[in-house]
Amino acid sequence: MSLLTLLPFIVLIGAMFLMTRSAKKKQQAAADMRNQMQPGSGIRTIGGMYATVKEVNEDTVLVDAGPGVDLLFAKNAIGAVLTDDEYNRIVHGVEHDLKSDADIVPDDASSLTETGDSAADAPADDKAVDLGKKDAADEPADEAAKAEPDAEPKKTDGDSEAK
Repeated sequence: MSLLTLLPFIVLIGAMFLMTRSAKKKQQAAADMRNQMQPGSGIRTIGGMYATVKEVNEDTVLVDAGPGVDLLFAKNAIGAVLTDDEYNRIVHGVEHDLKSDADIVPDDASSLTETGDSAADAPADDKAVDLGKKDAADEPADEAAKAEPDAEPKKTDGDSEAK
């Protein structure tokens, strides 16, 4: 066998090796994240529920989902362990260091312009802006209307003679 015939097999085996390697790295990172859980940590389950960890066991996690609501999850069902700031921002709507005292977005659009002239002081341009549309007077009339402008349209009862 020549090297040219073995090349597709070598490339295929190499691609499979790289794919399994990256999948193993992701699984290891997820396992490390789940092992970092401790009571008081905010978590998000794979179903999208946010809760606080109460107790961590070998394969299970007891979480507090609300006042008087304790749920038992498998460790594999924990999608992410959140930082305290991120958990408070999502669950309680508390934002730390994300907003300054000054408004970033003004209340009105007039302060967004850099020119010193206000819109009321600027001279109005009487020129029409061409947006690529034609006026109704510029459009050609229907061919039938041009040919017989006084003729009334033919009315039928819905019955046709051709059967």
